[in-house]
Amino acid sequence: MAIIDSLLDKGILLSPELIEDKESLDLLESADPSIFEGVDVIDHDFIKKNIIERKREEHKDYEIIFSYEKKPKKISLNDFVSYFNRRFEGLSKYLRQRVEFQGATSIARIKSKNDRDRVALIGLVYEKNFTKKNNLILTLEDPTGTINVIVSQDREEVYAAAKEAMLDEVIGIEGSISNKDGSSPAIFANQFFVPDVPSVKELKKGPVEEYAIFLGDLHFGSNVFLKKPFEDFLAWISGEKGSAEQKRIASKVKYILCTGDLVEGVGVYPGQEEDLEINDIKEQYDLFAEYLKKIPNHIRIFIIPGNHDAGRLSEPQQPIRHEYAKSLQTIPNVVLLSNPSIVRIGIREDFPGFDVLIYHGYSMIYYANNIESIRNAGGQKRPDLIMKYLLQRRHLAPSHTSNLYIPDTDEDPMILKHIPDFFVTGHIHRVSVGQYKNITLLNCSCWTDVTEDQEKRGLEPQPGKLPIVNLKTREVKIINLLKEPKKKEGEDADDKENELNEGKSE
Repeated sequence: MAIIDSLLDKGILLSPELIEDKESLDLLESADPSIFEGVDVIDHDFIKKNIIERKREEHKDYEIIFSYEKKPKKISLNDFVSYFNRRFEGLSKYLRQRVEFQGATSIARIKSKNDRDRVALIGLVYEKNFTKKNNLILTLEDPTGTINVIVSQDREEVYAAAKEAMLDEVIGIEGSISNKDGSSPAIFANQFFVPDVPSVKELKKGPVEEYAIFLGDLHFGSNVFLKKPFEDFLAWISGEKGSAEQKRIASKVKYILCTGDLVEGVGVYPGQEEDLEINDIKEQYDLFAEYLKKIPNHIRIFIIPGNHDAGRLSEPQQPIRHEYAKSLQTIPNVVLLSNPSIVRIGIREDFPGFDVLIYHGYSMIYYANNIESIRNAGGQKRPDLIMKYLLQRRHLAPSHTSNLYIPDTDEDPMILKHIPDFFVTGHIHRVSVGQYKNITLLNCSCWTDVTEDQEKRGLEPQPGKLPIVNLKTREVKIINLLKEPKKKEGEDADDKENELNEGKSE
């Protein structure tokens, strides 16, 4: 390439690995010539520091609030004990902010109280059982011991809330102790509490009209990847397709947030090879990167991994910086984050921006299947209810078996320490919009057709639907990029207004 000859003429050598690296050479070709002054050798580190990072810093209107970057280490049994202690401490402090728990005592001290004394305690749910009369018994645990909490079904509101408590989550109980001679102490519950997010968060709205759009579960490399709808999306975001109003909106898109499962992966489940069009994980990421490069450079793209992506399955998953996805790492407008992560977007001199919690959502199916009220309301068809449940618990996977996780001995990184303006997930392959305490809840669509594996897992996808948020009004619209068959007589008509089309908006 001409850039090689140009640099050689200036006496600048390229490291051998760059000679055949077209992406790096393209970056050097388009770079400001002033960065080469006083340079003798150019390698990948030079390109990262002087081209990629500089471009990312230009007109920076975002801030990374949380992205898990800790390096993996050898794990012992004691690490799990420390991890649950950190979880208990981290979630207890939110409950202690309530008036009812400012005098909360440990289980060991409660056992020494007199019969019928009023008590308040905070504990991890260790066991959950029902009596013959269908009353609920929760065994709670704290660092000092365990105790049974009896919830009578006569207390309908408390009983309904306590029935949804899952193992390992942190809850608060206010009640009276039964501590008669010769019997084990127990507590009869009068009130039931979860950490929950506060109700005082402002419904923040931006000062100017600009848009954020959300992509979930792309699955590049799958043989049912929706190539045409995704290419229609790229044509729209580039201003080449859509009605006049849709093109106007596309011109104001500032952010794209991807919620993981960027590629289909290899060996994710038995027999997956039958569902692959590309059976090399690096080639899957390379194809994804080629599509991303078609998105205008002024749009910031935030990407987290999912359970189909290369890397560890245990959460939090680190940003996708391994060698398989090297092609993603050289795209200047791409920001790689962990799963989960929090990013602040829309920052201006007169506006603090919006905090977006991005989580792929691996734990969500567990709660769709195990929380009775969610299951009865539709289960996986109601991701908004699952997201509300997780916000109420202030934890993205409060039950031990709901996800694979890393037992961090310093803190539990799945605790929601920071209250977001937007909570965004994927994994379930369904589009959903909700609201809870001024937090906008978004579950993203997918970009694959239905596979046999999805049917086995009970997924009912809604592919090709694109959530787009007006950051000035907080209004959410869904653009349908997948032409659906016409409805039969008597069924609801298609929503034509938000289909991507070449005509005028209705």
